[in-house]
Amino acid sequence: MEPPAPYTPVAPPDAAITGRIHLIRGQKVILDRDLAVLYGVETKQLKRQVRRNIIRFPEDFMFELTKEEAEHSRSQFGTSSWGGARYLPMAFTEQGVAMLPSVLNSEQAILVNIHIIRVFTRMRELLLAHQEVLQELEELEGRLSTHDAEIQAIFDHLTALVTPAQRPGRPIGFKPSDH
Repeated sequence: MEPPAPYTPVAPPDAAITGRIHLIRGQKVILDRDLAVLYGVETKQLKRQVRRNIIRFPEDFMFELTKEEAEHSRSQFGTSSWGGARYLPMAFTEQGVAMLPSVLNSEQAILVNIHIIRVFTRMRELLLAHQEVLQELEELEGRLSTHDAEIQAIFDHLTALVTPAQRPGRPIGFKPSDH
């Protein structure tokens, strides 16, 4: 009988990560329960390690949701509310996610973390690219507004060329005489 193959951690697909990134308090964050799933640990273990090393997680790295935010996240993100949670969920920013492997200290956490940071980076690059396109469109719109009348005249002429001419014709049908 052969010994079992050694465990090799596997990074989740991008969609498994992007679907867990939420906008809370104007920041892109991943909730503790989602990170626990990705890292293959229990949520309480993740929270325990963070609390033991709280100095590594300032407010811009991690924050706890308020009761209202937690209730909203349950309804918004479709999470179970049975039994209720003893502790409010923790939300980790990109920097907080980068800090987690140092407190979890597992190969899976390191591998998943590298992947999560890459997804955050790609999202930021996409956002910047979209902002550049929007800025160029606004500049183009500004230049076109000075030529609106000329552009409209061209469209009017083109429309006239492709629209069949209406010529006055004789009315169709019987016309009674005036006697």
